[in-house]
Amino acid sequence: MTDTSARLSIGFSWVGHALMHIVTALFLTVVLVLEREWKLPYDELIRLWTLGALMIGVGAPLAGWLGDRWSECRMMAVFFLLTGAGTIACGLTDGPEALLWALAVLGLGSSIYHPVGMAWMVKNATNRGKALGYQGIFGTIGIASAAVVAGGLTEWLGWRSAFLIPGAICLGLGVVLALLIALGKVEDRQGDVKPIPKASRGDVIRAFFVLSVTMVCAGLMFNAMQVVLPKLFEARLSDLLGGSTLGVGGVVTAVYLFAALPQLIGGHLADKYPLKRIYTLCLLVQVPMMAAVAVLADLPLVGAAALVVVASQVQIPAENLLLARYTPERHRGLAYGAKFILSFGAGPLAVQLVALVYERTGEFVMLYVTLSVLALVAFAAALLLPRDRDVPVKSAAAPMAAAE
Repeated sequence: MTDTSARLSIGFSWVGHALMHIVTALFLTVVLVLEREWKLPYDELIRLWTLGALMIGVGAPLAGWLGDRWSECRMMAVFFLLTGAGTIACGLTDGPEALLWALAVLGLGSSIYHPVGMAWMVKNATNRGKALGYQGIFGTIGIASAAVVAGGLTEWLGWRSAFLIPGAICLGLGVVLALLIALGKVEDRQGDVKPIPKASRGDVIRAFFVLSVTMVCAGLMFNAMQVVLPKLFEARLSDLLGGSTLGVGGVVTAVYLFAALPQLIGGHLADKYPLKRIYTLCLLVQVPMMAAVAVLADLPLVGAAALVVVASQVQIPAENLLLARYTPERHRGLAYGAKFILSFGAGPLAVQLVALVYERTGEFVMLYVTLSVLALVAFAAALLLPRDRDVPVKSAAAPMAAAE
């Protein structure tokens, strides 16, 4: 295993994280245009993403298992190729039914990234918290740029280009990665660069049940927030944005970009301080902030939404390291797959919840009240995690490996 292979593995993992979040969020902004072009209501159109969101969760355990048993780097090549093909198919559809199935293919391809890409990167990185922080930045940039990419391409070149151009980029990267694997420049690593201390069986079982609860709640919160934010800003910032799709996308982008640097800080904190403390505090912050989003408008709404996103992103490195700590190395891909069937598997429920609330109320107050309650449940569950006694509070001061 060469340093070049490790560098390329982490690089493709970081870029893949950004692309995965871009392509899976394109529809959430494009739907605002399809309302007018196809003359269909928002709640009916947003439900087209239900199957795609379901596939992201359902496909994750199988993808993780294949990464563990077959090849992580080859599964990542499949991720780029299949996701790119599904995204391009979305841009070529001519009606709701075809778009439903194209979004499902996009979701199936995207399901590969988190269980495989996370395990791939953790295996190749020495300072994992720092590497996960950078990976989080790429993911945050992907989430942030999706709305402005979709809005910008839609206004300049039409809604189809919002799918076709990102899809072509994703497909091209898949071809490049496949060639690097064939040439032996990227290989699978056998074993972690830096072994993780083993936890006791009792702590593993306890952490499994606690993290199952917190990850379901966090998944519902994240997915609902991502689905509804463009529509929420369109409704409550209309005086500021004048109904511009690009303007809505730009504000959504600003909110998520605001969380990019804090996630890197979260990665550094996860290397140095108790993971349980970081995780619980981030969940606690989201309780009042979700409640604030329920009732605020204009710039205060943007500020509260930004704080929710910051807290949710800072907690991610700690959550992923907690999962790695309480999972055997040989089953890590499967474990990350289980995580994402819980968190992204909550996506369809979040889509239906958003559609139901909007259908019945024409607003999102009750949605954010519900999300505030979920944040409180997740915080209470996280308090039951095992103490950070198996691993030193501060990590070794070794310099960051070249692979990072």
